[in-house]
Amino acid sequence: MELNGGATGQVGRRILVVDDEVTIAESVAARLRAEGFTVELAHDGPAAVAAATAFEPDLVVLDVMLPGFDGLEVCRRIQAERSVPVLMLTARTAETDQLVGLGVGADDYLTKPFSMRVLAARVQALLRRVDRAAERDHSAIVVGDLRIDLDERRVWRGSAEARLTPLEFDLLVRLAHRPRAVLARERLLEDIWDWSDAAGTRAVDSHVKALRRKLGADLIRTVHGVGYALDAR
Repeated sequence: MELNGGATGQVGRRILVVDDEVTIAESVAARLRAEGFTVELAHDGPAAVAAATAFEPDLVVLDVMLPGFDGLEVCRRIQAERSVPVLMLTARTAETDQLVGLGVGADDYLTKPFSMRVLAARVQALLRRVDRAAERDHSAIVVGDLRIDLDERRVWRGSAEARLTPLEFDLLVRLAHRPRAVLARERLLEDIWDWSDAAGTRAVDSHVKALRRKLGADLIRTVHGVGYALDAR
C-alpha cells in the first residue's frame, strides 16, 4: 500500500484506489492527487479491505476484477464495517454486472476504458452528495412505522433497524421528504447522484430494490413509466 498527500484543494479528503493494474491505479491516483485529495493504493482484495480499515477513506474507487477476492466482495466487507461511498470500475458492459455492483453497496460505476476527467467528475459528485447530507437539519423523519434519524444516519422500520449504504440512505430520505408523492427516476438521479444526463442507467432501480429488501417490499411503490413513491403507513 502507498500513502501520499494531495494539494490543498481537498484537505482532509481521503480516497482509496483499488486496482490490480498498477498503471491504471497510479494514473487514477495521480489525477485525484492533482485534484487535491490524499490517496492510498491497494492492488488486491485483502489489501483493499485492510486499507479501508486503517485509512478510513471518504470514498473508494474500486475495480471489480481483483486477485485474492473480487471487488464485489471487497465492497460487501467495507460496507459491513463502515458505510462509505464506492465508485466501482468494471471492464464488463453487461447491465446485470453493473446492477450486481450497485446491489452490493456501490454508489456509482464507470466502465473501462474511461476518461480521467469523467472519473474526477463522478468522484466530486459523490462527495458533494455526502456534503449535502451532512448539512441537513439534525432531526428525524417519521412516516408511518418508518423512522429516519438524520443526525446519526440510522433507519428503523418498526422496531428493526436496517443498515443502509450512504446512497441508499440519501435516496430513502429524498423519498421520505415527500411521502406518497411520485418522484421521477430522472429527478432522483439528478438530486441524489448529480447526474444531469443519465439516460439508460438502472442505478435508481437497483437501489430501490435494495431498500425493499432491507425495509420491506411494500415500502416503495413503483409507478410504471414514471418513478417511485414512499408508501410507508
